[in-house]
Amino acid sequence: MFRLNLGLNRRELLQVGSLSALGVNLLDTFRQPAQAAQPKKEVNCILLWLLGGPSHIDMYDMKPEAPSEIRGELTPISTRVPGMELCELMPNLAACADKFSLIRSMHSYSPTHGQGDFHLMSGNKLTPAINPPGFGAMLTWQQERRPRQTPPFVQVGKLDSPQYGDPGFGGYLGRTYDPFVVERDPNSSSFAVNEFSPPDSVSVERLSDRQQLLTALDQYQARKEKQLEFAKTHEQFRARALSMVTSQRAKNAFDIAQESDQVREQYGRNRVGQGLLLARRLVEAGVRFVTVKGYVRYGWDHHPEVFPRLRTEVPPYEQGYAALLNDLDQRGMLENTLVITAGEFGRTPRLNNDPRAPGRDHWNRCFSLTLGGGGIKTGIVLGASDKHAAEITDRPVSVPDYAATVYHALGLNPQAELRTLDDRPMLALPEGKVITELI
Repeated sequence: MFRLNLGLNRRELLQVGSLSALGVNLLDTFRQPAQAAQPKKEVNCILLWLLGGPSHIDMYDMKPEAPSEIRGELTPISTRVPGMELCELMPNLAACADKFSLIRSMHSYSPTHGQGDFHLMSGNKLTPAINPPGFGAMLTWQQERRPRQTPPFVQVGKLDSPQYGDPGFGGYLGRTYDPFVVERDPNSSSFAVNEFSPPDSVSVERLSDRQQLLTALDQYQARKEKQLEFAKTHEQFRARALSMVTSQRAKNAFDIAQESDQVREQYGRNRVGQGLLLARRLVEAGVRFVTVKGYVRYGWDHHPEVFPRLRTEVPPYEQGYAALLNDLDQRGMLENTLVITAGEFGRTPRLNNDPRAPGRDHWNRCFSLTLGGGGIKTGIVLGASDKHAAEITDRPVSVPDYAATVYHALGLNPQAELRTLDDRPMLALPEGKVITELI
């Protein structure tokens, strides 16, 4: 951390200048790599993260002919797409199944929470030495070079792992590329994001006065630091951050109360539905990547009571997801908005004997996820599993393959060279091949 002779570091100076903690994060957000390149077209992304690992055999890849200890209590229903059946709890998704594609042959290296989260949210493995940056961080690093009035990367809800930390964050790129996290429940009647408004005691004019003071201090530090890179670029970052803090566009984007009651009901008056509606508003306002916490009560780690918990979690998931796809389509936004729903793995095909009620444990050898929008071909069912949804029998798709497809849709360069925090060279995505059936 660079320091001035005044005895204050930059964070303290910004707090003195009433730019708030958000201002600090936004300053970091605008540090851009010289090698970042603009894609041919700008594609945004909404990732609905099904924290805990949803049960593929009870939702996307049902086996009604299997024994009861395998198939469980739920039954499949037909959809608009021939050959694609979904769980009976998903009527809204069944009606718009032509707007997404389903991969039934995913596999990953780890059945462990945290490790699986990092893997699915970045395409790279988490190791003691490497904390991989998520898709949103990579998009920001490679593409976000021009000024914006909204953060480029937002996360709705906390998704941290007690053992492994925050998946999908900046990782070895540094905290510069972490998302702006909205911890409050967007379904709450008191929901508000106040970081984009100056404190009541500080007017925009006073912020401008503080900006002039910070400019003078920066010029002083730049002379003392002999024009180090940080000093040369910090003025630009600070000016952009101030613009964002006072941006009416950012304030409006987070004001979900501007939506009609009818639209809010369509998405579902719960954490998931309103989180997805907020994500649509954010993308519409210029946010490039939004991760949404995808459960209302239990999460998807259903070791006990898998069927009661699925009956709680699946309806808001499928209602909100279907509403988002239909809304994006009606607004002409689906072609440039990639929508992903995924968790870190699937669940064991055989039910366990948990004393609270049967559940399913972790299963990484075969699971499912969905992608739609952003130029991805839709209405496709890719891959297949055996009669118990335990092993892949057709078209295996690795996590790096899925990640390479996300990179392709977003216009990212998988061969871009980065430097870790200890200055080691790394490729953005060293493994994985694009899923050609989806592009």
